[in-house]
Amino acid sequence: MHQILLKIGPAAFRIASAWRRPLEQLEALYQDYPAPPGGSVDFTVRLEPEKPWRRYICPSVHIGGDFWLPDAAPLPLSQGLLAAEMGMNLQMALGWRRHLLLHASSVEKDGKALIMTGLSGSGKSTLSAMLAERGWRFMGDEFALLCLESGQIVPFPRLISLKNDAIGAMQNVVAENRFGPEMKATPKGDIRHLVPPKDAIARMDESAKPALLLFPRFGHSPILRDMGLSEIFVRLTQASTNYVALGEPGFHALTRFVDQIPTKAMDYQSVEQAEELIDSLWSQLP
Repeated sequence: MHQILLKIGPAAFRIASAWRRPLEQLEALYQDYPAPPGGSVDFTVRLEPEKPWRRYICPSVHIGGDFWLPDAAPLPLSQGLLAAEMGMNLQMALGWRRHLLLHASSVEKDGKALIMTGLSGSGKSTLSAMLAERGWRFMGDEFALLCLESGQIVPFPRLISLKNDAIGAMQNVVAENRFGPEMKATPKGDIRHLVPPKDAIARMDESAKPALLLFPRFGHSPILRDMGLSEIFVRLTQASTNYVALGEPGFHALTRFVDQIPTKAMDYQSVEQAEELIDSLWSQLP
């Protein structure tokens, strides 16, 4: 097995693979990220053939590791990079206990964090990627990590997973050398990974105070809508992979977050519309 070690925010991973190619792609995209101090890791991801002959004949990648899903379908070797990223997501979702995990993207400005969460297709990944090119610090795409004690958002700036139309939109504003290979017809559609700006990687140990929570929804006339506290709380519990496992500390952290952070539902039809709405809200923050 080949392997590489990666430290992303507070989490450290060992990614082991029966094939060299997925690790070469990871090494190229994560070249500016540090290795874990002393080689100590939190999780191991394993990319290996489901059957021995699948290493050579119609190679297919089974995602394993410390945590794995027994009924998960393998991916073709051409999507090995996606398998590695999904493997890291899986370890965090099922095994991380140091923070409350929210399925959300986050960016920072002036020491304050904007958190965006919503269903797949809401545009949160594209918005965070675009804002990161327009003066905001990128903090994370897949997970927002909420500190149980301080209530701060802890950066987890993994590669940004762009899907379908978002790929072309970002190619218009970001240099080609920051993109990984485009993978067609994956289980999630067409996917291409984007390396966050260097500032996001260099400052991934700097937490930020949450200041605004948005539930974006793409494809509708631009408007901001109020939400009730009970709806916000329930939707965030649904967006968390470890809320139940954390028990009382998770409940208190989420309750404090909902009580203290201004929240809006945001409909929009373009990044420009979303940015205008966000700027209007941001200017009103204390």
